[in-house]
Amino acid sequence: MIEAMARRLAGLSGWRRRFVWLLSGAVAVLALPPFFIIPVLPICFAVLLWSLEGVRCNKGALSAGWWFGTGHFAAGFYWVSHAFLVQPEIYGWMIPFALLGLGGGLAIFPMLAVWASWRLGNGLIRRAVLLAVFWVVVEYLRGHILTGFPWNLLGHVWAIDAAPMQFASVVGVYGLSFVTALFATLPATFVAGKSGKIAALGGIMIAVALWGGGAVRLMMVGPAETEVALSELPADVPILQIVQPNIPQREKWLPELQNQHFSLLLDMSRRPETLRPDQKRIVIWPETAATFFVETQTEARMQMAGVLGPEDILITGAPRTYPRDTDEYKVWNAIQVIDATGHIVASFDKFHLVPFGEYVPFRSILPFPKLTAGRTDFSAGPGPQTLSVNGMPSFSPLICYEVIFPGAVIDDDHQPDWLLNVTNDGWFGRSAGPYQHMAAARFRTIEEGRPLVRAAYTGVSVAFDAYGRKLTELGLGERGILVHPLSSNKNHTTVYYLWRDLLFYGIVTFFAVLAMGYKRNAKSL
Repeated sequence: MIEAMARRLAGLSGWRRRFVWLLSGAVAVLALPPFFIIPVLPICFAVLLWSLEGVRCNKGALSAGWWFGTGHFAAGFYWVSHAFLVQPEIYGWMIPFALLGLGGGLAIFPMLAVWASWRLGNGLIRRAVLLAVFWVVVEYLRGHILTGFPWNLLGHVWAIDAAPMQFASVVGVYGLSFVTALFATLPATFVAGKSGKIAALGGIMIAVALWGGGAVRLMMVGPAETEVALSELPADVPILQIVQPNIPQREKWLPELQNQHFSLLLDMSRRPETLRPDQKRIVIWPETAATFFVETQTEARMQMAGVLGPEDILITGAPRTYPRDTDEYKVWNAIQVIDATGHIVASFDKFHLVPFGEYVPFRSILPFPKLTAGRTDFSAGPGPQTLSVNGMPSFSPLICYEVIFPGAVIDDDHQPDWLLNVTNDGWFGRSAGPYQHMAAARFRTIEEGRPLVRAAYTGVSVAFDAYGRKLTELGLGERGILVHPLSSNKNHTTVYYLWRDLLFYGIVTFFAVLAMGYKRNAKSL
């Protein structure tokens, strides 16, 4: 029955074949967060590979990759449309152009991967391996070209649990994406004779190996600190107090509500009764939670200091205006750290800005306003930094989607004790976007061997330990605070930190050479 289905897919032509490619690409999204229906991945890639057996020209192979990619990215990034609905009277008309442009534009990457695997792969086994190779090669390129967009990588399907994610500590998320691509493509070779059945079994065993190996690693490091008696902790253990105000994005910047929002943040930042007076806190507000220029508002800073104990600090996202070595007026999307005296004791400026969200590329020829508040484009900061304040454990601040970039989240010369991601996913409503963002952030803990704390304006706020295990969480669309000690699980130097993507390059090259040297033709459909 499976072989008959494969032959039927190979025999499709015209609009039916294009529709199957589009649909299978879209359905493959169900393997990604927040759905995690992982078995659809090998099914959808099998449909793609089997239908490629009926392609007879370059144009057909390019079409297969483009339609599959368009379905995949349009379905995977549907939530982008929510950002244009915050002010629909200004941006609503852009929704179809944004979705079609994003989906169709990003589809160029899988289009090239599918075409290359079709062009170089004669036989189903070779083509399946080469599709995995070229898929992650273009995925890597997507993460770096034009500032990069490494969102919804294939490896993200394993964010369903910490165990299968652990391989990223060795090869990073791109390396994990490659073995995931093999898991997705090799089962299609089941119809290619005895060798194909062995290859298909190997693809399925990848999932078993990832889960089993990761579970063993986590067993060796001990349990996660999910339930902690706060009052029994030593005074020198910092307590995190993550504030999630859950204010709708369309209300966030309304002038008549600014004082109300600020008062809410202050009330949510007061010391919980469960803490002793001698315990020091790190109070964390999300991205641009302070909707004013903190450095110019002395009274507001004193109010913020008023909710802090003598050794506490408050970390907030806020716009910043002071010029950096220039008289030209500039604005930064920043993090400000305030102590109990009301002074700003540390600052960080976002260095990886969102195109069209925080600045408009080629502004001289593209007369579009950026989506975020204010007319002035944000300026970019100098890069990753490590902040150390008031004797607290040092941290690497990351604003919004800065956290999704593998190998670019810490200052190697000044390694931090933990990672902080402040974000505002309120732009994307109750959609898959915030969950996809959180999944990408989770991989940085495993790659870098550092715990990560995530403060999100509308959710999901969460704390992970240095192995990517969830310690505490506040869901999407909820208002509240998370109170939890900073993870004491020992930070560690990972293989990925030492080698970065070198192992990924080596593994992909090895499999490419192996596939190209595979002389035996697989059984034809």
